[in-house]
This record gives sequence, structure tokens and C-alpha cells, in this order.
Amino acid sequence: MGIHDRTPQVRHIDPDLLPATTHSYLARAAGSLSEAVTAEDAATRYASAHVAALRAAAALLAARARPHDRGRRRPQRNAWVLLAEVAPELGEWATFFAAGAGKRSAAESGSERAVSAREADDLVRDADRFLGLVEQSLGLTPHLDVDITRSARVAG
Repeated sequence: MGIHDRTPQVRHIDPDLLPATTHSYLARAAGSLSEAVTAEDAATRYASAHVAALRAAAALLAARARPHDRGRRRPQRNAWVLLAEVAPELGEWATFFAAGAGKRSAAESGSERAVSAREADDLVRDADRFLGLVEQSLGLTPHLDVDITRSARVAG
């Protein structure tokens, strides 16, 4: 059973108490997802979808993360590691998106062979689902799923 086969149980947060940065990251995630859907090439679709997921993760981290003790230095960790710690119910998603960071980097650097059209379209769908799960865990009404028909038509 993989991440696509089940919906994790999420811990709800009172949406009225969410910090402004959480809302900002969610809006930016939606913008990146929209960019991914309308992009003509697979590399841009993939990179934009991955950035959308990263921004959704940042939104959840902004809402749930607790500041560490000021006297102690902790090693820096990336957003996916932090997400798995702060929201263990989304740990499989964190692992999944962390594994795609190298491909995103290659796609952003202009490599046309970094990802296939199928991989890009799949990641757009995955980022869309992940954004909905983050919204739900924040006590918000999840957005409507994106229609990737345009990107699939361009790729096909």
C-alpha cells in the first residue's frame, strides 16, 4: 500500500489561528500548481509541481513547527525532513517528494531529458493531491482538483 492508496489521518488545526505565512505559502503553492498545469514542456511542469508541493509543506511547517531552544544550535534540515518530523502522517509524502528533488534540480537547470511528460503529469497530480491533504490537515476546505487535461494534451 503506497501513498496513493490511502489518505493519512491528519491532525487538524483551528484555521482561525493559522499564521499569515501559512496562507501566503498556500497561495504560492496554488500559483505554482497552476503554472505546472499550463506549462508547455515537461521539465517546467515537473519543476513547478515539485515547487508547489514544497510550498504546501512550508505552509504546514509554518502552522505546526515550534521554535527550537535559542541556546542550542541544531543542524539544518530540509523541508521534507522537517515535515516528516512535524507531520508524521505525511512522512511517506515527504519521502516521495524528497526523492524527486534531484529531478527538479535537473529540470530547472534546463535538462530536457530530466523527466518525461508522463512523470511530469503524474507529479502534477501528486502535488495537487498533497496540497489538498495539507489544506485538510490545516482545517481548510481543500481546493478543487486541478484539471491536467491541458498538460496531458500538450505532452501526448
